[in-house]
Amino acid sequence: MKRPGDGRQESPSSTARPDNRNTGSRGEEIATSFLGQQGYRILERNFRCKGGELDIVARAPGERSLVFVEVKTRRDRSYGPPQLAVTPFKQRQISKAALTWLSRNHLHDSQARFDVIAILLEDGGRHSIEHIVNAFELAY
Repeated sequence: MKRPGDGRQESPSSTARPDNRNTGSRGEEIATSFLGQQGYRILERNFRCKGGELDIVARAPGERSLVFVEVKTRRDRSYGPPQLAVTPFKQRQISKAALTWLSRNHLHDSQARFDVIAILLEDGGRHSIEHIVNAFELAY
Protein backbone atom coordinates (compact mmCIF):
# COMPACT_ATOMS: atom_id res chain seq x y z
CA MET A 1 0.00 0.00 0.00
CA LYS A 2 1.46 3.35 -1.00
CA ARG A 3 1.61 6.09 1.60
CA PRO A 4 0.27 9.48 0.51
CA GLY A 5 3.00 12.04 -0.05
CA ASP A 6 5.96 9.71 -0.36
CA GLY A 7 7.18 6.91 -2.55
CA ARG A 8 7.45 4.30 0.20
CA GLN A 9 5.36 1.18 0.24
CA GLU A 10 3.67 -0.10 3.39
CA SER A 11 3.02 -3.81 3.68
CA PRO A 12 -0.53 -4.94 4.49
CA SER A 13 0.71 -6.67 7.66
CA SER A 14 2.18 -3.43 9.02
CA THR A 15 -1.14 -1.65 8.53
CA ALA A 16 -3.00 -4.42 10.36
CA ARG A 17 -0.75 -4.37 13.42
CA PRO A 18 -2.12 -1.22 15.11
CA ASP A 19 -5.62 -2.71 14.94
CA ASN A 20 -4.33 -5.98 16.41
CA ARG A 21 -2.59 -4.03 19.18
CA ASN A 22 -5.84 -2.20 19.93
CA THR A 23 -7.67 -5.52 20.08
CA GLY A 24 -4.99 -6.94 22.38
CA SER A 25 -4.98 -3.87 24.63
CA ARG A 26 -8.76 -3.95 24.88
CA GLY A 27 -8.61 -7.64 25.77
CA GLU A 28 -6.03 -7.00 28.48
CA GLU A 29 -8.23 -4.27 29.98
CA ILE A 30 -11.21 -6.65 30.00
CA ALA A 31 -9.10 -9.43 31.54
CA THR A 32 -7.68 -7.13 34.23
CA SER A 33 -11.18 -5.98 35.17
CA PHE A 34 -12.45 -9.58 35.18
CA LEU A 35 -9.63 -10.76 37.44
CA GLY A 36 -10.19 -7.84 39.82
CA GLN A 37 -13.88 -8.72 40.06
CA GLN A 38 -12.86 -12.30 40.89
CA GLY A 39 -10.69 -11.08 43.77
CA TYR A 40 -7.28 -11.34 42.11
CA ARG A 41 -4.69 -8.73 43.04
CA ILE A 42 -2.87 -7.42 39.96
CA LEU A 43 0.86 -7.12 40.64
CA GLU A 44 2.11 -6.13 37.20
CA ARG A 45 1.00 -5.75 33.60
CA ASN A 46 2.95 -6.00 30.35
CA PHE A 47 6.24 -7.14 31.87
CA ARG A 48 8.82 -7.37 29.08
CA CYS A 49 12.24 -8.97 29.11
CA LYS A 50 14.65 -10.52 26.64
CA GLY A 51 12.92 -13.90 26.80
CA GLY A 52 9.35 -12.76 26.30
CA GLU A 53 6.43 -10.90 27.80
CA LEU A 54 3.88 -11.43 30.55
CA ASP A 55 0.47 -9.86 30.02
CA ILE A 56 -0.62 -9.98 33.68
CA VAL A 57 1.03 -11.10 36.91
CA ALA A 58 -1.46 -11.52 39.73
CA ARG A 59 -2.02 -13.13 43.09
CA ALA A 60 -4.99 -15.47 43.30
CA PRO A 61 -7.65 -14.69 45.93
CA GLY A 62 -7.10 -16.53 49.19
CA GLU A 63 -3.88 -18.11 47.90
CA ARG A 64 -0.20 -17.36 48.11
CA SER A 65 0.24 -18.56 44.51
CA LEU A 66 1.32 -16.22 41.78
CA VAL A 67 -0.59 -16.40 38.53
CA PHE A 68 0.99 -15.57 35.18
CA VAL A 69 -1.89 -14.78 32.84
CA GLU A 70 -1.68 -14.83 29.06
CA VAL A 71 -4.54 -12.91 27.43
CA LYS A 72 -5.63 -13.81 23.91
CA THR A 73 -8.29 -11.72 22.20
CA ARG A 74 -9.99 -12.20 18.85
CA ARG A 75 -12.68 -10.32 16.98
CA ASP A 76 -14.06 -13.50 15.39
CA ARG A 77 -13.49 -17.25 15.29
CA SER A 78 -12.12 -17.42 11.73
CA TYR A 79 -8.74 -18.54 13.13
CA GLY A 80 -10.30 -20.68 15.86
CA PRO A 81 -10.76 -19.87 19.53
CA PRO A 82 -8.30 -17.35 21.00
CA GLN A 83 -6.63 -19.84 23.36
CA LEU A 84 -5.30 -21.85 20.39
CA ALA A 85 -2.80 -19.03 19.84
CA VAL A 86 -0.98 -20.08 23.03
CA THR A 87 1.25 -22.52 21.18
CA PRO A 88 4.09 -24.56 22.72
CA PHE A 89 6.52 -21.91 21.45
CA LYS A 90 4.48 -19.16 23.13
CA GLN A 91 4.33 -21.23 26.33
CA ARG A 92 8.15 -21.42 26.36
CA GLN A 93 8.39 -17.63 25.91
CA ILE A 94 5.92 -17.02 28.74
CA SER A 95 7.77 -19.51 30.95
CA LYS A 96 11.12 -17.75 30.35
CA ALA A 97 9.56 -14.39 31.12
CA ALA A 98 7.97 -15.80 34.30
CA LEU A 99 11.32 -17.15 35.51
CA THR A 100 12.90 -13.76 34.85
CA TRP A 101 10.08 -11.99 36.71
CA LEU A 102 10.44 -14.33 39.70
CA SER A 103 14.21 -13.77 39.76
CA ARG A 104 13.97 -9.97 39.50
CA ASN A 105 11.43 -9.92 42.32
CA HIS A 106 13.41 -12.35 44.52
CA LEU A 107 10.53 -14.82 44.56
CA HIS A 108 12.41 -17.92 43.36
CA ASP A 109 10.60 -20.34 45.68
CA SER A 110 7.07 -19.07 45.04
CA GLN A 111 4.22 -21.30 43.95
CA ALA A 112 3.01 -20.23 40.53
CA ARG A 113 0.69 -21.29 37.76
CA PHE A 114 -0.03 -20.30 34.17
CA ASP A 115 -3.58 -19.29 33.21
CA VAL A 116 -5.01 -18.20 29.88
CA ILE A 117 -7.87 -15.78 29.47
CA ALA A 118 -9.52 -16.09 26.06
CA ILE A 119 -11.71 -13.19 24.97
CA LEU A 120 -13.94 -13.01 21.94
CA LEU A 121 -15.07 -9.48 21.10
CA GLU A 122 -18.64 -9.38 19.84
CA ASP A 123 -20.75 -6.76 18.10
CA GLY A 124 -22.11 -3.90 20.16
CA GLY A 125 -19.15 -3.80 22.54
CA ARG A 126 -20.05 -7.11 24.18
CA HIS A 127 -17.54 -9.89 24.76
CA SER A 128 -17.28 -13.46 25.95
CA ILE A 129 -14.52 -14.50 28.30
CA GLU A 130 -13.09 -17.89 29.24
CA HIS A 131 -10.62 -18.22 32.11
CA ILE A 132 -8.54 -21.38 31.79
CA VAL A 133 -6.87 -22.06 35.13
CA ASN A 134 -3.60 -24.05 35.01
CA ALA A 135 -3.69 -23.86 31.21
CA PHE A 136 -0.13 -25.18 30.89
CA GLU A 137 2.92 -26.17 32.91
CA LEU A 138 6.32 -24.48 32.97
CA ALA A 139 7.77 -25.10 29.50
CA TYR A 140 11.47 -25.30 28.67
